[in-house]
Amino acid sequence: MGSSTDYDYSYFRIPKESPDIASYAEKYKQLRLAALRLSPTSFSSTYEIEATFSDETWGARLTAPEKQTFICVARPRAPAATAAGTTNDQCEIVSGEWVAQVTLLGPLSMVDFNLPEESGQPAGSEDEERWQMLSLYTLPANRGRGIAKELCREVFRYLVTARQEADAIRVRIMVKPENQATVSMYRSLGFVDAGRCTLAEALRANGDGNMVPSDGGGEKFNKRGGLIMTLSLRR
Repeated sequence: MGSSTDYDYSYFRIPKESPDIASYAEKYKQLRLAALRLSPTSFSSTYEIEATFSDETWGARLTAPEKQTFICVARPRAPAATAAGTTNDQCEIVSGEWVAQVTLLGPLSMVDFNLPEESGQPAGSEDEERWQMLSLYTLPANRGRGIAKELCREVFRYLVTARQEADAIRVRIMVKPENQATVSMYRSLGFVDAGRCTLAEALRANGDGNMVPSDGGGEKFNKRGGLIMTLSLRR
């Protein structure tokens, strides 16, 4: 891509009921596979695993009732003198280039949210709505432009405006502490450290419990090395 001044960036939640969901699923597939190929250490899954997924599987990811998918779409900036008319959200989502995404999972039950006492994570409250945010990713060519932060803010706007089931909201993420740039970004958004998790706990929290070996996975899956961070919001 060109410089950041050559593109306009827009942020959307994927509408599950859209007649264009198959087109969205194809674009999501392209972005996800590019992420797995370009940044393999950032994910628990692999390119080899997900490259075999059927079109139905990709579509199911976007329409799962417990998940909300948010994307950033890049479109070439037209010269002011030639720009004309407006485009609706559906047109922008289909025609633009998808350059970043994040997934929201929830709302979570107390059972799904709470972790063992040794994690250090405070227990969830019945008076709050609990969500897991996962798979935040921006294509390398588009980094350094504030896209990840704005995508997170789009998630927060959705949470405080689209639902009215509780006044208090807790958003949780689980990240590798050695990824200092990512941790710093989350802290700048208001997230605070809230404990340590194992890989097995992170996979289950992200809805990928099927990836935990039946025998427990040994030290790799049970070492308490992941950083738990949480953000409190209010409606």
